[in-house]
Amino acid sequence: MSRTLRSLAVLGAAGAAALLSLTGVASAHVTANPNTAQQGGYAKVSFRVPTERDNASTTQLEIDFPAEHPLASVSTRAVPGWTAKVEKTPLAKPITTDDGQLTEAVSKIVWTGGKIPPGSFEEFDVSMGPLPADTDQLVFKALQTYDNGEVVRWIDTTTPGGPEAEHPAPVLKLTPKADATTSAAVSPAASSTGSGSGSSTGTVLGVIAIVLAALALALSVFTRLRSRPGTNGAGAE
Repeated sequence: MSRTLRSLAVLGAAGAAALLSLTGVASAHVTANPNTAQQGGYAKVSFRVPTERDNASTTQLEIDFPAEHPLASVSTRAVPGWTAKVEKTPLAKPITTDDGQLTEAVSKIVWTGGKIPPGSFEEFDVSMGPLPADTDQLVFKALQTYDNGEVVRWIDTTTPGGPEAEHPAPVLKLTPKADATTSAAVSPAASSTGSGSGSSTGTVLGVIAIVLAALALALSVFTRLRSRPGTNGAGAE
């Protein structure tokens, strides 16, 4: 009986470890941090890029800017070892700014030249604004390239109230000016994880709790069986 208990304990520990590893995978997306900013204002957004492969390194990141919401001002922060190439596209309708008419806007930024090894991440900072006031979010589709030629397309959108997409695009949620104080009150832990990762992590942790509860119940049953007369071999002949 003790051998059975040891086997159950080993299996339970292995199952919990596997589920914990799934939690890490679920949150390892390309994300925008912080994931909330104020409409009409300026923001510094860090695109956080983790390398999810054990045998390959990230060597390129492409961030596509939403064409339906062009931004008048976009600038990048220098990242050691990386080169940023900013591409612009002519606007069908010019934007009026404090500096005059804007006839083109940034359509994508591509970072190359560096390397993010397995088990590591890098952040690529972009200053942008003024942020639009006619939408509640900006979706930045991202392409992550590995040195083995693999390209992971973080371009999926998540339906409100639905499950997280397999490859969710980085999202910057926009709040009205009146709600800026409320949005700033969000805990640092919530904002640092990026969009969508909290819900998936909570789901996996819930599954872990169920597995551990089932293991505890099984151990309790076997303990009671061992305590019954004749079940431990002491009186059997």
